[in-house]
Amino acid sequence: MEEKDPSIRKTLIVQCFKDLHLIEDMELVLTLRCLWNIALAQPDDPEFPSLGVFNCMARLLNRCIRDQKWLSRGHNVYVPYYAAHIIGSYTMNKARFSVLAVKSGVISPLIDLLRGKITWVEQRVAVRALGHIARHRRTFEDIKVHEVEIIKLAMDIASKCIFTIYSEFVGKKSENRVEYHRYLMTKGLREFEMENKKAESWACQMQCWSLYLLNCFITKKRSINLICKEDFLKNLCDKWGGLQNQNSFSGIGLIKSLCESEDGRENIAQLLQVVENICNLSRSSDKWQFMAIESLLLLLKDPKTKNRVTNIAAPFLADLVELRTIKGRRKIGDMITQLLLQDYAKIKYGQVGFSETGSQKAIEDIWDLKVEKRKRDKIMSEQEVKETELLVSVLKREGNKKFWSSEIEAAVNKYTKALDLCPLNLRKERIVLYSNRAQCHLILGEAELAISDTTRALCLSGEMRPHIKSLWRRSQAYHMKGLARLSLMDCFMFINEHSKLNGNKSSTRKIPYYAMRMLNKQMTATWIFADAAKSMEDDVDDNGTHKSRIQHRFAGGKMKGKIEEALLKSMPTPMKDKEHRHLKKGWLWRTNRRSKGVIEPSQEGKIINRVSDIPPVRSPFLSILTTDTLAFSR
Repeated sequence: MEEKDPSIRKTLIVQCFKDLHLIEDMELVLTLRCLWNIALAQPDDPEFPSLGVFNCMARLLNRCIRDQKWLSRGHNVYVPYYAAHIIGSYTMNKARFSVLAVKSGVISPLIDLLRGKITWVEQRVAVRALGHIARHRRTFEDIKVHEVEIIKLAMDIASKCIFTIYSEFVGKKSENRVEYHRYLMTKGLREFEMENKKAESWACQMQCWSLYLLNCFITKKRSINLICKEDFLKNLCDKWGGLQNQNSFSGIGLIKSLCESEDGRENIAQLLQVVENICNLSRSSDKWQFMAIESLLLLLKDPKTKNRVTNIAAPFLADLVELRTIKGRRKIGDMITQLLLQDYAKIKYGQVGFSETGSQKAIEDIWDLKVEKRKRDKIMSEQEVKETELLVSVLKREGNKKFWSSEIEAAVNKYTKALDLCPLNLRKERIVLYSNRAQCHLILGEAELAISDTTRALCLSGEMRPHIKSLWRRSQAYHMKGLARLSLMDCFMFINEHSKLNGNKSSTRKIPYYAMRMLNKQMTATWIFADAAKSMEDDVDDNGTHKSRIQHRFAGGKMKGKIEEALLKSMPTPMKDKEHRHLKKGWLWRTNRRSKGVIEPSQEGKIINRVSDIPPVRSPFLSILTTDTLAFSR
């Protein structure tokens, strides 16, 4: 590498690649680690691919798979991981490198690793490398030869890798873990907490890369019916990569690709649970919300799947008809409206019916909002507009009084009347009315109605400046329904928006107590290994304790600390040292109009109430609501 003469350097490198499979142990591993670092840093550099690096890696992989004695000797066990990783890095961007890799015979040993011939660690880098090779049109034909087996293996990995990594690594004590796995994860530090964090990241990556490999076949309209297995599709929306890997390929990305093909749409439309999961994701603060909406639009545009999907999705999409922009795409709400109202005349006169309750009413409400109310507003005189605005203001104040008097149902009726009368161009007034009515639904335990109203308020406010109280209320509503991921994303967005209030004043540096409590709860609930830990809770230790439960609490706590640190970094101005110490110790800031700057301990199940002017509201759901959530928009 240090040779300055290009011709001599080239000769030396070629000879090195030819002889590399003949050496072993530490010398071989150090050489591969050096190549691994270069491949990660310079994946588009043509020097090594053109001089035979793929032939060298293929020979090493074949030797590892065929000669188990050689593999288990010394440090040779590290070889397949580094070799497969080098192949994946160089084939990531350049199609011509991928062609060289295929000609060098790397596909066969990579498929052997994908079968699990060694361990899940090598399986992870094999699925990455095969995904990169399959994405290039020039090399997909070589992958297609093994199509059925690769698809079945990738589906199996996507479904089971989380449980595999938990049972073979995370769920074990440090002394029982495979030594070289620990070294690869922590680069020799062998620190228990670091290993667990890395295992979470690798598990997410392994799942996302297997989904990406499947997507390479779907985009080329290959084996769609093989991929569209009911059990596999039902869990796709839950495969999202976690907070750390939100830029990776997700389950909803695979669903969207399936919706772009006729066979895929037919299979998805037949599964009620899958369509409902897509609908829930479409009404969230999740990064993948737009993909969920696009998937529903593709299903609605297909005449074969339209009626079946509308039957399920109409009540969900009715909340999005006033959505203006999302991810740079404009007039999304108008597109939804147009698709849902295409057959309104047939629906109105009973020619098209719906089995699901609420679907027909949702479409009628869309017609009333987007057609009838627009006509009404156009013909109103200026005097009538002023009178209507005054009446709406009066009804809102009456609704607030009813709420503070614990007459929650009466308050809902007042807000509903105000919304019916309110002109469509009074966006701010309608946002407040929707959000206040959502708070009433929360207290009454009507989570679905609360989600509907808060979503409408957020569509009106826009993605650039979302209505902060509606974010918090929707987070609570999703929590009531047990949808932890959606509740987490709304809570996360609420905290980010809260930090932007009032410029750089000191109050913006304080994370609300009730929000941090919700965040901690949902972080534990959405822990990637939660289901795996639950399935292994009968794994009893020598002293009679459940090891999986201990591990679950440990990892959940580490995730909380990680998110708290991320939130501290996301604040507009850094916290003072004292505030930082309190947060590190578990003391969380709580802000209130009457108790600003008061520090409260984060005790599970304890509701802190110091606002004397809030009347007691009798509701079995009040235990999840804090005093801050009851502060209405004025």
